[in-house]
Amino acid sequence: MRILYTIGVCLYSLGVRLAALLGNAKAKQWVEGRKTKALEPVERTTNIEPALRQAQAPDSSNWIWFHAASLGEFEQGRPVIEAIKQAHPEYKILLSFFSPSGYEVRKNYPLADEVLYLPTDTPRHAKAWVERHHFVAAYFIKYEFWFNYMKALEEADIPLFYIALILKPDSYFFRWYGAWFRKQLKTVDHFYVQDETTAELLTRHGMDNVTVCGDTRFDRVAAIAEQAKPFLEVERFINGRKCIIAGSTWPPDERLWTTFVSRLPEDYCLIIAPHDISDSHIAQIKTAFPDSQCYTELDAESRFLSPEPVEGSKGRPKQVLIINTIGILSQLYQYARFVYIGGGFGVNIHNIQEPVTFGCPVIFGPKYTSFKEAVDLVALQGAFPIHNATELEATVLRLMDDEAFYVQSSATCRRYLESQVGATKIIMQGFEKALFS
Repeated sequence: MRILYTIGVCLYSLGVRLAALLGNAKAKQWVEGRKTKALEPVERTTNIEPALRQAQAPDSSNWIWFHAASLGEFEQGRPVIEAIKQAHPEYKILLSFFSPSGYEVRKNYPLADEVLYLPTDTPRHAKAWVERHHFVAAYFIKYEFWFNYMKALEEADIPLFYIALILKPDSYFFRWYGAWFRKQLKTVDHFYVQDETTAELLTRHGMDNVTVCGDTRFDRVAAIAEQAKPFLEVERFINGRKCIIAGSTWPPDERLWTTFVSRLPEDYCLIIAPHDISDSHIAQIKTAFPDSQCYTELDAESRFLSPEPVEGSKGRPKQVLIINTIGILSQLYQYARFVYIGGGFGVNIHNIQEPVTFGCPVIFGPKYTSFKEAVDLVALQGAFPIHNATELEATVLRLMDDEAFYVQSSATCRRYLESQVGATKIIMQGFEKALFS
């Protein structure tokens, strides 16, 4: 079965390379990145291991390996990296990514001593990768199951831990054909899982090395909320009004708001932070929202001044602020009364944990069921899925007009956050026990 698995991995890699040759930009980035930042260049050599060591031989320090598929998974591992670096600065961190969208954003992450693409999961690559460093532990984040790497770690007697794992009953591990895949899970020293369902599935199949600790991202967003800095230029725009933030929006999300924003009361304003901040898309948003201004058009000096209104049409403050830069949205949620999160009319909603940290009720489109926190908060009435502009208007009006309902929803979000923080502490306790007891 391992041979068939490895053949499948190689066929996938070949498919990506063909897509790159045919002009797919993401596939090309995946291939080109692995030529310089992974093991791929040595695939063509006769003896892979010496070539790998010669390419970039590390020192004899103790290393801890963190592997994430992409950026979202990295954010789940990040609190653990930071905790280990703070408690044990003597360890070096190797951070690997499968996807270019993770690697390109975090390739200069300062707490990692090395950031690389993960080579294709073949037995040769896995053996060479594990022998290249003196690993004392490895952490795979959420869904990253690479069975040749898992075997190589086991054979080298390197403990492997999973962070923020979440599995469902219909996972391939628990299907009629899943016996071999379940067997590979026996290579894992400990699973730190998000929910009781995952824990029950694993224990039912003979794995009792499981701890339910929740999602480490809540520790991260809670820290962001505690450290949130003021944005006086944004406060000047808001000018005492109640603020709605539409974060990580896509065109279908933005179209919903164009049909409703003109009916917002004068004591409300809207901040839109689109997922795509290209000049062409920002221009489209400005056309769709005529009474708007871009964040970069705000007076840079205003951050040092007392907030005063940004004048718009008819001598009143502009109604819409467009965030045409990256890196500040998670902190801007401190100004929101409630929040709309984009992506739910596409593949999936974006991160709702950041606004929930500030006690903001959340609205989003129908594609949300892949995220436990979204499902939980919908059930608790801290989050509200909508399917069209009519439902958006009804939900927004209720949050604006029914103060008791709003207060209850906001309190629900805060209580949910409080119930979820602490996963990093639990994982660190396991780390200390595994390595030092």
